Amino acid sequence: MHPQLNDPTLKAKVELLLSEMTLEQKIGQMTQVERMTCTPEQVKEFHIGSVLSGAGSLPENNLPEDWVKMNDAYWSASMHEDDYHLAIPILYGVDAIHGHNNVKGATIFPHNIGLGAANDPDLIEKIAQVTAREVLATGIDWTFAPNLAVAKDNRWGRTYESFSEDPSITSAYAPRIVKGLQKDLESNTESVVACVKHWVGDGGTRHGIDHGDTILSREDLEQSHMRPYLQGLEAGVLTVMASFSSWNGDKCHGNKMLLTDILKDELKFDGFIISDMHGIDFISEDFHSAVALGVNAGIDMFMVPQSWQQFIDHLYDHVELGSVSTDRINDAVRRILSVKIAFGLFDAPRPLQRIWSNHASFGSKQHRDVAREAVRKSLVLLKNDQNYLPLNKNMRILVAGKNANNRGHQCGGFTIDWQGTSENRLIQDGHSIWEGITKVAPNAFLSSDKIISEAHLNSADIAIVVIGERPYAEGLGDIRDSDNIIVETGSQIEGQINLFEAYGNSLELAQLHPEDYSIIKQLSDNNIPVVTILVSGRTLYIDKELEKSDAFIAAWLPGSEGQGVADVIFGDYNFTGKLSFTWHSPLIGTTDSDSNKELFPFGYGLNY
Repeated sequence: MHPQLNDPTLKAKVELLLSEMTLEQKIGQMTQVERMTCTPEQVKEFHIGSVLSGAGSLPENNLPEDWVKMNDAYWSASMHEDDYHLAIPILYGVDAIHGHNNVKGATIFPHNIGLGAANDPDLIEKIAQVTAREVLATGIDWTFAPNLAVAKDNRWGRTYESFSEDPSITSAYAPRIVKGLQKDLESNTESVVACVKHWVGDGGTRHGIDHGDTILSREDLEQSHMRPYLQGLEAGVLTVMASFSSWNGDKCHGNKMLLTDILKDELKFDGFIISDMHGIDFISEDFHSAVALGVNAGIDMFMVPQSWQQFIDHLYDHVELGSVSTDRINDAVRRILSVKIAFGLFDAPRPLQRIWSNHASFGSKQHRDVAREAVRKSLVLLKNDQNYLPLNKNMRILVAGKNANNRGHQCGGFTIDWQGTSENRLIQDGHSIWEGITKVAPNAFLSSDKIISEAHLNSADIAIVVIGERPYAEGLGDIRDSDNIIVETGSQIEGQINLFEAYGNSLELAQLHPEDYSIIKQLSDNNIPVVTILVSGRTLYIDKELEKSDAFIAAWLPGSEGQGVADVIFGDYNFTGKLSFTWHSPLIGTTDSDSNKELFPFGYGLNY
């Protein structure tokens, strides 16, 4: 519904170009390849429409100049023109979902769950603008963001990619993110192409299984899961990514009602739909059949990182056989070309010569200040007995816990690598929570031991213990109580289900990470007041840890700017974050994730 896509001049350009294209060229435009499986020469040979870097797929030294150089080579290949090739620039896509998180030295923002607690649409638009500039600094055109999932079960490994269990918060954010990313689209100076994902209902799957099944009536699906997308579409988002999940047993990637009848026809979306990575592979056991099912359902561009040549061959075969119509091919390509022209790709200089390429603002203090503000606003104070917080900066403060001095853990998944990292060195120019504390508290000291030494115990007035999860992404972050739910879900879905090994089998933190409770208990048993900071991608069962803590803070996954935590715990700023998810506790005598009670209500959050 972007106004430029309906511009008569643009439409005339698209139709002229379409009339000149061969079937091979059209199918090439519908194909997105992964950089590691396709050379620039192959981009030219097969008329490829888009290239992506999957999470962790990084060029050379992974610096902005390496990305610009790489994208310039692909762009140049796509712009080669002769009797067999048309000059149609590629769109290069990345998962810049909390900043340009693949690139060394980028500003890494809190993951969405923290930004939901901030409940600040103005801040969200600023974050989107900074992200766009840092993506542009690497010569890239397109980010697969924002994720507008409304997570309903925090056993889901992607819960941290959701702003809230309440669609109202996500609906308020959606247009601001789209506008921040696609700013100045007309002049193509400070904009990237946005992509709302994953259409639709992936946050509502039963038992929180990634790629699982959302069982809802259409009315409930619209009220709970479609609402944020309506705002993103109204704001003019140019692309939509289909969901790996199913709706009432039917794969979204093969669901013509969801993709064509509702999204394109009823909601008048006139950009293009892209599949998720390997998304069509699971529609059918037979890849040849899956190609036709995906195209006919309404997917326009296909993220086929490894099997792209097979995809091209199969789609050509389907057109020849008549199982995919020429009209459907033309509709898909018309949408792709319209987005490329509206975005200004045909008029843009090569990546090496673009204004924002290799720009000095990448990872700058100005950008990091926005991220630091986001950290401050996302923190939620759950407990503050005897008003231990704010802390006196001159106290003797023992800092402990596995997440205290670990930038990788506080950034979470989708940071440098798909599953994140546990190293400080890969998160350049940022600060761990411990490093932020040392900037303002001269008498603070760090213990990295699992058992606190007697010398450290005797030297502390108070302790800060930073605990929680290690990084994970997608299905590898799932919590599954038992394998029975896999059998149950698989039996209800038409097609295949792709499952990874789960993160754990309980939401109880003391069971997932007993080392955390052990440190808190040791300190408490030695009569040292404990301020606990939880770094996590979701709410967890924290009853044991909460009971032994004098103060307790939910820091979510704060990203690269750990100083934002110090800003608040020492009182330079007050707590303003409020829970955007209800925080549950297991019923007495059980740790079953389906048997819980409310510990802290939605919207809860203390301040000074």
